[in-house]
Amino acid sequence: MANQVSVDQLAGVYIKIRDAKSTLKKEFDAKYAKLDEQQDRIKAALLKYCKEQELESFRTAHGTVARKVTTRYWTSDWPSMYKFVLDNQLPEFFEKRLNQTSVREYLADNPEAVPPGLNADASYTISVSKPRKPRQKAAE
Repeated sequence: MANQVSVDQLAGVYIKIRDAKSTLKKEFDAKYAKLDEQQDRIKAALLKYCKEQELESFRTAHGTVARKVTTRYWTSDWPSMYKFVLDNQLPEFFEKRLNQTSVREYLADNPEAVPPGLNADASYTISVSKPRKPRQKAAE
C-alpha cells in the first residue's frame, strides 16, 4: 500500500502552514506600513512644493507629479440620508452590494420571503484549530 498521510498529519501540516503564513504576513505588513509611512512623507513634501510654487503638475526626470482634489462623501445621519434618497429617487447614491449579515439574518427570520433576484453561493470550508492545552489546577 502506498504511503498514505493520516488526517492527523494533514491537520498538523495545515497548522504549520497557517502559522508560517501568519508570520510572513506580519513581517510583510510591518514592512509595508513602513513604506507607506515613507511614501506619505514624500507625498506631503510634493504637495507642499505644488502649493508653494502654485503648480497643479510638474515634470521631473523620474515622472510627472500631478496634484488633484479628491473628495469623499459620507453621512453622519443615516436615517435622514435614507429619507433624502427615497424622497429624491436617488438610489445611485448607494453602492451595489448587499450587507451579508443583514441578508443572512433576514432570510433566517423570513425563510419564505426571498427578495427577487437574490443569488446565493454556499460552500464548505475547513478550519483547523490547535489542540487546547489542559488547564492546570489551581494550588490548593
